[in-house]
Amino acid sequence: MPNLYRQKQANNLFTRYEKNPILQPKDWPYAVNSVMNPAAVEYNGETVLLVRVEDLRGFSHLTVAKSKDGFSNWRIDSEPTMRANHNTREEKWGLEDPRAIWLEEQKQFAITYTTFSEGGPTVSLAITKNFQTFARLGAMLPPEDKDACLFPRRFNGRFALIHRPIVREEAHMWLSFSPDLKHWGDHRTLIMTRHGYWDCHRVGLACQPIETPQGWLLFYHGVRNTTAGAIYRMGLALLDLEQPWKVLRRGDEWLLGPREIYERLGDVGGVIFPSGAIFDKDTDTVRLYYGAADCSVAVATAKMQDIMDYITCCPKA
Repeated sequence: MPNLYRQKQANNLFTRYEKNPILQPKDWPYAVNSVMNPAAVEYNGETVLLVRVEDLRGFSHLTVAKSKDGFSNWRIDSEPTMRANHNTREEKWGLEDPRAIWLEEQKQFAITYTTFSEGGPTVSLAITKNFQTFARLGAMLPPEDKDACLFPRRFNGRFALIHRPIVREEAHMWLSFSPDLKHWGDHRTLIMTRHGYWDCHRVGLACQPIETPQGWLLFYHGVRNTTAGAIYRMGLALLDLEQPWKVLRRGDEWLLGPREIYERLGDVGGVIFPSGAIFDKDTDTVRLYYGAADCSVAVATAKMQDIMDYITCCPKA
């Protein structure tokens, strides 16, 4: 039998910002088709979004937008912050869907993003200290792969990467390890699709992993194909703090799905695509940034205590 109380929790957990969408193509200082799927971090007392921007050719690049409060008065770079090098095989058709984390050991931000290469989408890595200059370290794994993010710290001396390869036409989330951010191995499945559920056709990482005393919070997107097209929604799992390949809990329900007009109508309707989150400890609030219908950027908020109350009553994995 379904847990009706938990379903009510899931349905009311996140609150959309009343002035969504917070970033739209009309806000951009240069001509673009759409803006979406931003990485989100705090830097120098501001919220920094690294936004995927699609130009009028259909290629994407990444541009920084900054705000004091994380909701309004965004200052957008006057030109693309990270352009694709279309003369390379790795970046031939653009840069997409970044996630960013602070590596305390290295004292720099690590950005994982999708490069649309000649061989298909693949995961690439860049590092930066200021979101102005970037060192691009190249592709991390072979295509077809995307929806990737590093954990902010090592496990037994190894870096850990969540990513979503396509294997035998199956789209599950995987976890891989590396001693040096270059050589990857010990690959294993992490979260798999579930037949009949809202996440039955594809799953992929949403935001960067968030460390809590109970475990790593893992927001992820799930896809269900319908006669009207694919629907992208967001769910939640909890991973073990020291053994992140162990899934402790996984919600049966989606927490956020396309409902508002700006989420249903766009270049790709019916899409909620979270890719960045910021936890404000002073207010116990998580700000979740997401692409809406592949056209704009929106934000929703939830109390961390409510999130933890929900996930800790979800089924054990």
